[in-house]
Amino acid sequence: MAEIYDHYAAGLESPASHAFDVVPDDAKPLPSATRAIYVGNGGHLCLTVLSGATVTFQNLPAGSLLPVRATRIFSTRTTATGIVGLN
Repeated sequence: MAEIYDHYAAGLESPASHAFDVVPDDAKPLPSATRAIYVGNGGHLCLTVLSGATVTFQNLPAGSLLPVRATRIFSTRTTATGIVGLN
């Protein structure tokens, strides 16, 4: 399919053009920083953002879309599943 917006630069406010399944891991970073994270099945989500800060989002409902630049999703303290990274 031809991309009619190819001649425009993508900004952080642009829709995601790539998605990948996230397997939470305490040691391994994500393949690339996210633009947002989709949570399919609710729970807690512990992550590190681009600045290096680590935070736990608690009690996220199923279907949540978090506009965060995450570099790692931890298996410890993460109970949410069906996680998809968007960038």
